[in-house]
Amino acid sequence: MDPSTLFTLALGLTPPWEVWNIRFSPEKRRLDISIGFPLGSLFTCPVCGSKGAKAYDTTEKSWRHLNFFQHEAWLTARVPRVECDQGCGVKKIEVPWSRPGSGFTLLFEALIMVLVREMPVAQVAHLLGVHDTRLWRIIRHHVAAARKRLDLSNVGRVGMDETASRRGHHYISLFCDMDKSQLLFAQGKR
Repeated sequence: MDPSTLFTLALGLTPPWEVWNIRFSPEKRRLDISIGFPLGSLFTCPVCGSKGAKAYDTTEKSWRHLNFFQHEAWLTARVPRVECDQGCGVKKIEVPWSRPGSGFTLLFEALIMVLVREMPVAQVAHLLGVHDTRLWRIIRHHVAAARKRLDLSNVGRVGMDETASRRGHHYISLFCDMDKSQLLFAQGKR
């Protein structure tokens, strides 16, 4: 099996996406994987869901992926805008390995969310070589998405406590479901 096919399978890419090129630099401690699609490929329209939209043009984007052993791994792809034959106009498609607007793959974001449950964000940032403000954006996104799915309709009794998180005027307010002993919301303030 050639390396491009192997990495296409390992990344879980489905047609029309496929690995086109792999570059490894031991000096930079980096693995770069280029992803593309064959000329004439058809995509799903992001507006109406019609399957048959042709690429209108492309823009190159890169995403940080899970490390390859101790080396950073990056995915780079030509992301197409498609012209829908149903009259939706020219629209940019979403890639299946990343959420819109993120510079990270979904797997990398999942790793971040697992790590921040176990250690401070600053330590995770140092471990992964990523600035902590980028990690906080990911955390806020996934916490907000989880809050939207949270069903609070059966909460009967709410308890609230406020405590100092540091010396001075740094406080954290905690709201809990008293019957399930479950944290519902936490908010820090000065």
